[in-house]
Amino acid sequence: MSEHLNFLNSFIQRIGRGQPDKKSASPEDIIDQCHQLVSKNSEATSFSLATIILEDFSTLKENQKKEFFLRLLDQFSVDRSKLKQAISTLNISDEKQLRTLHNLTEPKSQELLRRLNQVPNGTAVLLKMRESLLVSMKESPELKSLDIDFVDLFKSWFNRGFLRLERIDWSTSAQILEKIMEYEAVHHISDWNDLQNRVAAADRRLYAFFHPALPNEPLIFIEVALMDDSPNSIMPILDTSIKPINPLSSSTAVFYSISNCQMGLKNVSFGSFLIKQVVAEIEQEFKQINEFVTLSPVPGFKNWAQKALVADSKKVPDNIFEDIQECVGKSNPDEFILIRLTYYYLTQVKRKNGNAANPVAHFHLGNGASLYKIHANANNNQAALDDSWGVMVNYLYDSEMVAKNHEDYANMEQVAVFPKLKKAIQSNKKKTLAY
Repeated sequence: MSEHLNFLNSFIQRIGRGQPDKKSASPEDIIDQCHQLVSKNSEATSFSLATIILEDFSTLKENQKKEFFLRLLDQFSVDRSKLKQAISTLNISDEKQLRTLHNLTEPKSQELLRRLNQVPNGTAVLLKMRESLLVSMKESPELKSLDIDFVDLFKSWFNRGFLRLERIDWSTSAQILEKIMEYEAVHHISDWNDLQNRVAAADRRLYAFFHPALPNEPLIFIEVALMDDSPNSIMPILDTSIKPINPLSSSTAVFYSISNCQMGLKNVSFGSFLIKQVVAEIEQEFKQINEFVTLSPVPGFKNWAQKALVADSKKVPDNIFEDIQECVGKSNPDEFILIRLTYYYLTQVKRKNGNAANPVAHFHLGNGASLYKIHANANNNQAALDDSWGVMVNYLYDSEMVAKNHEDYANMEQVAVFPKLKKAIQSNKKKTLAY
């Protein structure tokens, strides 16, 4: 314990002076320290080394960080020679050998990350480290396998059992409220009055997930409007001059913005858990609410249409190609044609793995929602007009259908569509969209 405290005091003094007590470490120096860290069994020594490694890493420039990651990939991957030897002599009935084989399949980088995480605030520093790794991957895609180690551990460290749901309101600390403003990724929060409308109005709710290792850092948050029907436009929701309704008279909860806050947690998904728990919270507070929908953007829609127009027209049905021709190049296409084209894009355009090509659609459909309504002219923000002609979509979360919808999407690549929407598109009549 005394060794631990002496080192910690020395380290704090060194940071307080603003200067390290040794020359700046190189990527190679830090890799040497990492080798020492994974070989040490002393808790105090490991703590000391882990602290130094994280501090030294933070002083590296971006090109040096990439060099560090490449060395880490090379020297802390699976020991293939030992693994090959273990496989060649494996007795499938020998439990000890099986456990040894299991341990040999784990890259040494995972044990390194676990030991680095023992330092106070280590989790936050490792998230920043992964942010740097994601930058380095753009030039060195072979680092993807190292990134998998980070993601695997983060999925364990940030599993649902550790997450804490909090309602954010006007009494929440200014530090967290400022971060909500900073991290809002769908509909920009222009000022404190705008924020107050989203968290303090009677018909609004905002919920966020937190983790014990990052008590003042939201991981993801969702904004909710309580309304008397599913909305066809985002403008009234964002308009701070509109008087709030009595939430006790509302029948519909609208999820109109979901923002992931930590780039270091990319591909570590919390959204499904968040929506399910928020639904439970709202049902408990407002028992009369019987409809849960989103009002979601369709990012990349216009870009897809523009590419489809110049590509081989045989890649889409003739009638869809005609719809694309009617829309591309126009600032205000015919509403029904635009809705029909959006329907095709969200239900038929897929990635190679069968998932919906649109990331927002994939998120909600994968959670068990159904495509409910499609709205033209739903967002007059210029960025939205440039990206998707201002089209927005309601996805419906029906508690009785969520499990089936999820299974159909995951196992059969089947997109759940609300029957009235499907009928409206098939009838080819605009008036049938009014439901």
